[in-house]
Amino acid sequence: MVGLGPRKPPSRKGSMADVPKDLLQEINRLEELFTVDTAKLKSITDHFVSELIKGLSVEGGSIPMNPTWCMSFPTGYETGTFLALDMGGTNLRVCEITLTDEKSEFDIIQSKYRMPEELKTGEADELWEYIADCLQQFIETHHADEKIDSMPLGFTFSYPATQNYIDHGILQTWTKGFDIDGVEGENVVPMFEAALNKRGVPIKLTALINDTTGTLIASAYTDTSMKIGCIFGTGCNAAYMEECGSIPKLAHMNLPPDTPMAINCEWGAFDNEHKVLPRTPYDIIVDKESPRPGQQAFEKMIAGLYLGEIFRLVLVDLHDNKDVHIFEGQNIDKLRKAYTLDSSFLSQIEEDPFENLSDTKFLFQNKLSIDANHPELELTRRLAELIGTRAARLSACGVAAIAKKKDYKTCHVGADGSVFNKYPHFKARGAAALSEILDWPAKKSKKAEDPIEILAAEDGSGVGAALIAALTLKRVKEGNLAGIEHPENYK
Repeated sequence: MVGLGPRKPPSRKGSMADVPKDLLQEINRLEELFTVDTAKLKSITDHFVSELIKGLSVEGGSIPMNPTWCMSFPTGYETGTFLALDMGGTNLRVCEITLTDEKSEFDIIQSKYRMPEELKTGEADELWEYIADCLQQFIETHHADEKIDSMPLGFTFSYPATQNYIDHGILQTWTKGFDIDGVEGENVVPMFEAALNKRGVPIKLTALINDTTGTLIASAYTDTSMKIGCIFGTGCNAAYMEECGSIPKLAHMNLPPDTPMAINCEWGAFDNEHKVLPRTPYDIIVDKESPRPGQQAFEKMIAGLYLGEIFRLVLVDLHDNKDVHIFEGQNIDKLRKAYTLDSSFLSQIEEDPFENLSDTKFLFQNKLSIDANHPELELTRRLAELIGTRAARLSACGVAAIAKKKDYKTCHVGADGSVFNKYPHFKARGAAALSEILDWPAKKSKKAEDPIEILAAEDGSGVGAALIAALTLKRVKEGNLAGIEHPENYK
């Protein structure tokens, strides 16, 4: 097969004919548990709309609905050179983005630096100084003989933060394996700036942003139909543009009611009260055994971090259930280890093109030391489909809720994240659910666009951060200082 290029997978016509009756009953039970019908999708969406509104109120709600102080969509005619810094869990990415004179076009140069594990639990100063060193190295590499006065920077800080200003951010809690004392509850900007000043790095922080807001703005730069930015990856989130007149918790700022404000929803927390989401006994276990029970209810049903764990809990339950006996007489110790499977395990099962599910059989042998028979393989295939389909359908409720709240009849949604980009059929299943929720008429042709299309997003943490820095500088020049803590830094 070497050198013949990718082979087209044969269509898989799996059969349940040889599946024993007890396993068939089990598959039927799982189908009932994990299937979300149209009526349920609609009731979840309606509750979601009311929770979005509640999050914008003075009292607030489960969904934080954080104002980001990014106060306009790009026009596509922004120009200038900006730095973007993306501080992820494994890498630090530094980009220099030049917004060119051509509409919606940009040039980018970027470097990645490894985030050393020991820094993630070390001292705060060490972290900020390492980041300053990387930025200094980047400037020295790309601007060796130039005299640089000061370069504006958009900093993608994708950790939960309270932002009363765009150049300010109080870390609420560390995530992604970070646990550094003395940073939670503090404004991270002065710490970052002190490290830059100590090294004499010619950079001015212009905007602190969340990657989801960056995704919205970067996507809108190249496509003016983009109205919503989403992340469906290890976690999940969305951002969209609201009018200040619809944000009661900002009423004290006396901003003109029609002024736009990008909202970072942090919608993983939707339905923490457990009013509408159809949680199974397995979802309840995932929540109870998570580091923060009772939080991120929506995320725990749709995000990549949890899909493999739900799948694993079902299989362990079926093995231990005396009536069914899957993997009978086998050692399932590897399967008993929490979070041993991630969403890519389910992706591989769903991508198995063979009628006898030979790829799935190999996967179980290789990863779990389990030798599954054909009926067991058929059950695992159906279970993966059910969990993956439920995640895509529930995800669509969030998109539909923003569309309903904003009365968007047609728009594009920019989506990013490993589940959206790599999980088989996620896009098609989400599109089908949107159509059901919003009662779209049947398409005249297969190629016709849906009224609301979810498309692959532009680079939010790089280009998006640079654009938000550009938009912020522009509005300060125009005299709009709302949400700017240090106007003197924008001269």
